[in-house]
Parts: sequence; structure tokens; C-alpha cells
Amino acid sequence: MTLTADHDDIAEHAAPYRRELLAHCYRMLGSMHDAEDAVQETMVRAWQGRAGFQGRASLRVWLYRIATNVCLRGLERRERLPMPSALGAPSREPDVLPVRSPPEVRWLEPAPDALLLGGGTPAGGVVDPAAVVALRAGVRLAFISALQLLPARQRAALILRDVLAFSAQETAEVLQTSTAAVNSALQRARAQIAGAGLEEDEVLEPSEPAVREQLGRYLQAFEDADVNALLRLLRDDVVLEMPPMAAWFRGRADAGRFLGTYVLSKPGQFRNVPIGVNLQTGFAAYQLEDDGMLHAHAINAITVTRRGISRIDAFLDAELFPVFGLPLVLPPDAMNSRRAADQHL
Repeated sequence: MTLTADHDDIAEHAAPYRRELLAHCYRMLGSMHDAEDAVQETMVRAWQGRAGFQGRASLRVWLYRIATNVCLRGLERRERLPMPSALGAPSREPDVLPVRSPPEVRWLEPAPDALLLGGGTPAGGVVDPAAVVALRAGVRLAFISALQLLPARQRAALILRDVLAFSAQETAEVLQTSTAAVNSALQRARAQIAGAGLEEDEVLEPSEPAVREQLGRYLQAFEDADVNALLRLLRDDVVLEMPPMAAWFRGRADAGRFLGTYVLSKPGQFRNVPIGVNLQTGFAAYQLEDDGMLHAHAINAITVTRRGISRIDAFLDAELFPVFGLPLVLPPDAMNSRRAADQHL
């Protein structure tokens, strides 16, 4: 493919790749804000370098080379964005309220489905369900979190080879290295990811009836402050993480005790709006405050497996709500959780 010097020409050819480049940059960086900036920089650099594109590689590989290098440079300037479980062992003190980390500490960010899907196909049609399933496996929060543990170039090699199915030669071209170096980095990355215990085969698709039923029961228990009903939905080894709180909990007993003590203390304190988070089941929690209004509290991602809920990732950051297209405040008569879930799913 030969690109002209016209700006509209490169924009037209690159536009269909914007969504997948956004997902790629999010996997690399762990932040949708940073990923959007990286994609914008990628498009600018593609336009600036359009005269150097000779068609020796595909346009897609060329764009991924630019985007990956943008991400690698960005990662050189800052530390990785972890989840609390990457920093230490689970807390054994569910009766002690964890301390929030300082504002300057950055954590992994969740991604709204609307941004990952880019609003549809380039032609404006319906997104292919099979493509969504394939994308979901590569943007689940547990997988993104595991990626952040890898050195940057290992992370890039794993994403390009195992998520995007690039050949070793294409990956070497993107990373400007040899295929031997790619294979070596990939081997080390695969070994570390394998130890993360992601249990991909057990995770249910959000569209499955069992997930809809679990989410409805979970939201109702949450709204009713019914800890016992909530506990019945959790696996014995459930993980609860709540950035920016550094403490996290593993196990039904500790997670339930913390939620019962500090979250589900009074019925009617929360209203929950079902949302798509990282192409998995999620909801936005609003908390009733002294002014009688419901205020943005947390963006939650729920991982549902065949044996029950295995993960609750609660991002206690009201600034995420606009990213998900949600208001910061709801009126007190907002719909109840079960009706919202029924309308959403």
C-alpha cells in the first residue's frame, strides 16, 4: 500500500485500526487515559512518518510498531500500574479499615466497554459477537493486572504473539529485534502468566443466563445489605480488591466480614447501575449521603465462574464515572438494582 502525503489519506487508512490500537495500548499501559493519549500520538506519528512507509510490511504491523514504541517510551517514564494484590499478601484483618494510598500513587484503571468496542465496526454495523469474545479474553481485569507484572518488552511480546496472533517475524519487526529475542521474551512471559492462575476456562460470558441471575442476586443483596445472601454467591477463594486501598482480601470469610462491617451496614445505602467493565459484568455503585442524594462511589467489575463469583474489583474513584458516561449524582428515587439489571442484560 502506498500512502500519499495527504493527511486525510493516512487518517482514512488508519481509522479502522483505532479501536484495536486502543485496546493494545490499554493492555500495555493499564490506563485508558494513557491509552487514548498513546493512540493519538500514534496517529500523529503515522502521519508524520507516512512518507517512510513503503509497503514492505502491512499497514497494521506498521501502526502496531508505532503504537508499541509509543507505549514502551511511556513505560520508561513511569512505574507500572498494579492492583493491590501485586504488592503483597492479602490482609488478615477484615475488621480494620484499610488506609487509602496517597493521591500521587497510580493504580490500574478499568476500561468501559464503549471505548474498547469503539462504538461499532468501521462501517457502522453491529460488532461481531465472536470478535467480542476474542477481545474479552485479552482485556479482562485479571489478565491486564497480570500483564503489569511483566517487564515492558516481555509484555509487548506476549500481547503481540498470544493475544493478537502476530507471527514471530512480525513481532520482531514491531519490536525492532530478532525472532530469537522475541521467542526468549515470550517464553519468560508465558511462564509468569501461567503462574497467575487466571482460570480462563471457568469464567462465564456476561450474556450467559447464569451470569444474569448471579448479577441480579448480587445487586439485590448489596442494596438490601444482606451479607448472608451475598456470601452464598461467593466462592471460597474469592478475591476482593479496592484500589486506592492497598489492602485486599482473599476468601469468603474475610471478604464478607469486611463488606458487612464497612460497606453493607444499612439497607438502602446504595443504588447500583449495571455497566460493562473490561467486557465483563460490572456495576457502578452510588452511595446515599447526608444531602439525600446518591453520589458516585465505586466502579465494580465482577468475575463470575461456574463455581460462583471469584473476583470483586471495586475502584473507589468517582472520577472514573464520567469515563463510563455516568453522572456523579443520582436522585434518591433512582431505580432499584434488580430492575436496572433486568433492563441492562
